[in-house]
Amino acid sequence: MRPTIIIPVIVASIAALCVAALGATVTDLGPWYQALAKPAWNPPDVVFPMGWTVIYALITVAGITAWRAARTSAEAEWVIALFALNGFLNISWSILFLRFQRPDWAFAEVIVLWLSILAIILYVVRFSRPAAALLLPYLGWVSFAAALNWAVVQLNAPFA
Repeated sequence: MRPTIIIPVIVASIAALCVAALGATVTDLGPWYQALAKPAWNPPDVVFPMGWTVIYALITVAGITAWRAARTSAEAEWVIALFALNGFLNISWSILFLRFQRPDWAFAEVIVLWLSILAIILYVVRFSRPAAALLLPYLGWVSFAAALNWAVVQLNAPFA
C-alpha cells in the first residue's frame, strides 16, 4: 500500500477505535438506566452495540474516503477537524446521559451532535459524494437516538 492510503487508514481506524472504546467505557446500563421509563418503540439493549459497530465502521470508511478525496491540505485538515469534533460530541452524549444521568442535557447535546454530522456531510459532499453517502446512516441513527432521548425526557422528567 502507498503511504497516501496507509496513513489515513491507520489514523481513521485508531480514532474510531478510541471513540468506540471511550463510548463503551462510559456506557453504564445499570439500575438507573434500567429503571427509566422508555417508549414502547425502544429497541432491545443489544441493538445499540450492534448498530454502533456498523455506524463506526461507516464513519471510519467515510473519514478515509473524504480525507483521500480532499483536493488541498486545508480541506484535509477540515475533514480531520470536523470528524474530531464529531467524535468528541459522540462521547459527550454518553457522558451526559449515562454518567451524569441527565437525559435532558443529553437531548440538547444530541442536537449539536446531529448538526455536526450534517456539517460533515455538507462539507465533504463537495469533493466526495461517496463519503457523504456513507454518513447518511449515521445521521439516521442519531436522528432515531434523538427521538428516543426526547421520549425518555418526556417520560421521566424532571432530572436533577
